[in-house]
Formats: sequence, C-alpha cells, structure tokens
Amino acid sequence: MTQSPLASASATRQLLEEFGLATKHRLGQNFLIDNHVIERICNLAELDGSELVLEVGPGIGTLTLALTQEASRVVSIEADSELEPVLASHEHDTDNFRFIMGDALKVTPEQIAQVAEGEPTVFVANLPYNVAATIILQFFQTMPALKRAVVMVQKEVADRIAAAPGNRTYGGYTAKLGLYGTVTGRFEVPPRCFMPAPHVDSAVVRIDRVDMALPDGLGEEQVARVIDAAFAQRRKTIRNSMSANGFEKEVLDAAFAAAGIAPTTRAETLATPDFIALAQELERVR
Repeated sequence: MTQSPLASASATRQLLEEFGLATKHRLGQNFLIDNHVIERICNLAELDGSELVLEVGPGIGTLTLALTQEASRVVSIEADSELEPVLASHEHDTDNFRFIMGDALKVTPEQIAQVAEGEPTVFVANLPYNVAATIILQFFQTMPALKRAVVMVQKEVADRIAAAPGNRTYGGYTAKLGLYGTVTGRFEVPPRCFMPAPHVDSAVVRIDRVDMALPDGLGEEQVARVIDAAFAQRRKTIRNSMSANGFEKEVLDAAFAAAGIAPTTRAETLATPDFIALAQELERVR
C-alpha cells in the first residue's frame, strides 16, 4: 500500500512550521491529508515502476512522495516560489524526483523533457482548480507520449470532462478533449480530506489517450475551430451558431448534408466523431 509521510494533518502542520509557511499557506491552500485518497489515485494511475510521471501543483509534496515510490521518475511543476525550499529538500532526499519552478501553462514540453531526462508518459496531479481544465487539454495536445492522466479537479470540472453528448455539462471543451482522450475512471473526494476543508467538492478522473485518427489533410486545429464555432452560441442551432462565427451558410448547408447532420441540430447533441466528419466535409466543400 502506497503511503505518503505527509498525508496527515499533524505531518502537514509540522512541515509548514519547519519551513516557516504555516501563516502564509495554511489559509491560502488546501492540503491533502488523507492517505486513502492518495492510495486510490496511485491505484487508478496503474504505475508499474517504468513510468516517467509529470505532476503539476505539488504544493508541499504530499502526493509527490507517494508517486516517487511507484514510478521510475517524477518531475513536478510548481508556480509558488515560497514552496521551492520544500521541494528542494524533497529533491535532495529522493533520487528519482526533480522539479521545475514556473507556470505549467508556459513551461515547454522541451523544458520538461530536459529536466525529466525523457518525455513524460503519465500525468498525475492534484491540480490548481482555476487552470485545471486548460492544463489537461494543453498537455494532451502538446505531449504525445502521455498515455494517460489521473487528476484531481473541482467536481464541476470533472463533470465537464466526463460529460456525454446531450448532457447539460457537455460542451466545446468536452468535445475537444475527445480528440485526445476518454474517461475510464472516477471517484469523489470530500472536503474533509483536505486541511483546511475547501468549500467545493473534488473528484479524481482518469483519462486514457485515444487514437482518434483524422482523415488525411485534416488537422486537430481545424476540428477545434469547428467545435468552437458550433458551441459559440449554444442556445442556437448549429447552423446559426456557426454562420455567426465565420462560416458561410451555403458551405455549411452542403457540409451538413454530406455529413448527415441536420442544420437544426444543437451542438451539445454531437459527439467528437461528428465534429470530425463535419470538419472534413467543410474542407472538402471549400
């Protein structure tokens, strides 16, 4: 059973006090203090010791120290400079751990690969909730070696990630993420598992990369543009929403007919393969 030495309220308080962070961080961050949750995250990630794991937002390293027991190597990205001494201490004590200080959305895959001495294959993190969705999509887009992600996010974000067409939480983000991955696991994490307890519910989701083969000549950016236009005015029909966002109605009508999509359809009823088919026909018609 995977154990983190920091997965308790007492150990977390002791480390914060040791590094002079108690006053600065105790109210500003929510620290995971439940080792059962960490064990479930590691189990869901199915680490066998060969993986190069990428983590974002390690904080004081509670999840990090568990991951280093299961993976070949772990590299973490942390934006809060005041946590650098804590992570440096972990790096000193742990042979297979390295970290990067910076904004995860700005650190390049090349920088990560250089520090990690290879391309990350699994993404495991308790993500900063305000940028979680953006990070997940960007990492799958820019790191082709990533084969799966196991991430803790706010429950509402997990709902969006896992939503199916026709669900009210299904949107353009879900459809674009479908170009890269599919949800294969999920569990809820109650506020009592953190110190202090947050005012939001959390969930862990696993996303496995899918091989969404695109037709020759069609790129992911073209499909994403179609998805963005389709959802731009989601209360409107897909024809009206897309025509108001840069697509000619005559071209749309021909593409809808060829793709077998009714122009009166609303975007939230279509799955990712439908948008691929529509993007392909739009390119062909044009």
